[in-house]
Amino acid sequence: MAAPVVIAIFGPTGIGKTAVALALARRLRAAGEEPVAISADALQVYRGLEVLTGAADAAEQAELEHRLLSFLPVTETFSAGQYARLAHAEVDAALAAERTPVVVGGTGLYLRAALTELRLKPPPPAGARERWTAELERLGAPALHAELARRAPWAATMDRNDRQRIVRAHELLDAGALTPPGEGEASQLWTDEMRHPTVLAGLTMEREALYARIDERVEAMVAAGAREEVLAADAAGASETARKALGFADLLAGDVEAMKRRTRNYAKRQLTWMRKLAGVATIDVTGRTAADVAAEIEAAAGNLRRR
Repeated sequence: MAAPVVIAIFGPTGIGKTAVALALARRLRAAGEEPVAISADALQVYRGLEVLTGAADAAEQAELEHRLLSFLPVTETFSAGQYARLAHAEVDAALAAERTPVVVGGTGLYLRAALTELRLKPPPPAGARERWTAELERLGAPALHAELARRAPWAATMDRNDRQRIVRAHELLDAGALTPPGEGEASQLWTDEMRHPTVLAGLTMEREALYARIDERVEAMVAAGAREEVLAADAAGASETARKALGFADLLAGDVEAMKRRTRNYAKRQLTWMRKLAGVATIDVTGRTAADVAAEIEAAAGNLRRR
């Protein structure tokens, strides 16, 4: 049997990535391979937010082993750098055991962290975080966002209430490590220099069909207890990073329609990001079964092995 390659499945929320991964796993096992899924999702790492984040459920994990899911308490913070170390270890261990790693996710930075050598920004200069955090408490996030727009208009792309990213951007400006788009390695969105031979499949869908699926998915999440998860996490003292889970703030406020709108907007951004990926093979899944899509991905992996 040829040496296994890495298979990565990226796509917007609600498009059916887990179903495709399961169908792909069945095909790989039929061909004598042993797959293992590795999550590339920034929020599926949290234990207690499985419904809200759309993590693979018990039945799905029984069919296909998933790694880097639900291992972190909601009170803990987490970063792409921490994830990169864990993901690299999981991918390398799978390949060493002659298993096929199937990296599955919709968080672009985490996908990059799993597949490439992530170039991380430096830590803040001494005292910078404390100074900007104090300014945040004194002035509020919108005012600090306005100051960021004054200092570096091209850097103020985050939501004006995103406290963590606003403070981090000021820190990086202080360190001289935040450069305009197109200047230096730090601005690189993606690299096709993978750590291992990799098939990168990007799932797309006709926009209105995707939005309808998202709305149905949000309703199903709420019915399955997503709001109860959010309330429990909030009561437990959820960290600032855990609270970034899509829909967390909306469900905390009991606003399901706002969660639908936010999720549709996020899916649109994911599709835009996907179009910029070097080396991605886009697959339109509109009207297709997961098994059909999995067959196309398996064929691409076979072609890569034969090169």
